[in-house]
Amino acid sequence: MRKFVCLSVIGSALFIVAACNRTPPPSPYRLTATIKDIMDSEVDPSADYLWESVATIVSAAGVEEKRPKTDEDWTNVRRKAITLAEATNLLIMDGRSVAKPGEKSENPGIELGPEEIAKVIASDRASWINFAHALHDAAMTAFKAIDAKNADALLDAGEAIDTACENCHLKYWYPLDEQAQKAKEGAGSVRKS
Repeated sequence: MRKFVCLSVIGSALFIVAACNRTPPPSPYRLTATIKDIMDSEVDPSADYLWESVATIVSAAGVEEKRPKTDEDWTNVRRKAITLAEATNLLIMDGRSVAKPGEKSENPGIELGPEEIAKVIASDRASWINFAHALHDAAMTAFKAIDAKNADALLDAGEAIDTACENCHLKYWYPLDEQAQKAKEGAGSVRKS
């Protein structure tokens, strides 16, 4: 019995040492786009499409209610909701750069530069992931409204998407903007545009 216990302990110790010395396998992912690229090509256009899919337009010609009406309309809105939800997974993949080398903020003094954003993300990666998950959840609310063909629920989901975007932007994109800070302080964690 002692011999068995001794061999078990030695075997376990060798297994642990071998496991600790193994290098992790290389990532199967090939990160091509930056966070900025994903925001510009997937997140922004998809969110805009969802927001613009339900609207009340008042003009000299009268009032026009814009809502998805046909199956094709609903299919197109659904595609954008899927793109938005899945883009959140791309945003949080390890190793993705914020922007291309040399890219700068378009509004210095209001917006953080890519290097600064990268530092904020690196200092609290859990918050970055939580913000992305909040956007994912809001997109999934839109997705459910779309599958139910409920334009009013889609409008409400659009508001949740806006809130998720703005909460993240206040931390990572334009925390230096005085107006944004006042809105954040006045509205708690919710900011409307």
